[in-house]
Amino acid sequence: MQIELLDTFLDLVETRSFHRSAERLEITQSTVSARVQVLEQAIGARLFSRSRAGTQLTTEGLKFLPHARGLRHAWTEAQRSVAPSGDLAVSLRIGIQHDLAAGRIAGWVGAFRKALADCAFYIEPDYSIQMCEDVARGALDYALVYSPQPRPDLHFISVGEVSYRLVSSSGTKRAELLPARYIRASYSPAFDATHAQALPEMSATPFASGQDSAVSGLLQAMGGAAFVLERTAAKLIAEGKFAAVTDVEPIPQPVYAVMHQRHRTQRMHKRLTKTVLKSFAR
Repeated sequence: MQIELLDTFLDLVETRSFHRSAERLEITQSTVSARVQVLEQAIGARLFSRSRAGTQLTTEGLKFLPHARGLRHAWTEAQRSVAPSGDLAVSLRIGIQHDLAAGRIAGWVGAFRKALADCAFYIEPDYSIQMCEDVARGALDYALVYSPQPRPDLHFISVGEVSYRLVSSSGTKRAELLPARYIRASYSPAFDATHAQALPEMSATPFASGQDSAVSGLLQAMGGAAFVLERTAAKLIAEGKFAAVTDVEPIPQPVYAVMHQRHRTQRMHKRLTKTVLKSFAR
């Protein structure tokens, strides 16, 4: 089977539009239709129905969907398994949320190498949505994310949490904060919800960012107030230009390990999770 047929099928499941899938895959709409027809002939069943309401999976299409995801994942893993990895037997690709990578990547990689000495590692900082997608299709073996994306083929484990603290260059009390000088951090949907409850008056501000390093850079360039990681807050406070806002509680951010369902019982993935759990327990 041509892998392009599975790619087209899975993209069409997401878009529910032949036109939109053609745009995303950078092919013509007639090519999308032709690929679906070839796949349906190979399967021996109609996979989609089209109406004014859009493109919908048939009963047979719904039955085929988990198999298509599994086949796509297996194909990506098969390609990666034959990629050069030096003298080491296995190469693992691990995704880490941007804010976690900045302060923890060196310690984690050292611990990963100790736990899995026969593995080569590729580490890629990214955001939760993309990493969950990459794990589902086999481009990543394992990831540490802020926001789990529910999918039937993904397995999530809570491994710990980090904390974001509010600092300011113009006062230590909430009443002294000004929306015009506030940088609204947006690290995850869970963080956003907690922030909206804690500081509803800071929902509409001139600046916003979803990465700790960017928020810290804006603070240092312009002053003002924002939530940053505890270690970043300690550094800014130590430099003497910022202070903690004492009447606003830090916001905790849960961290999750994500892997494909087929890997949840494998030795390598269990060792990775054990290593991460140990680092958060310290």
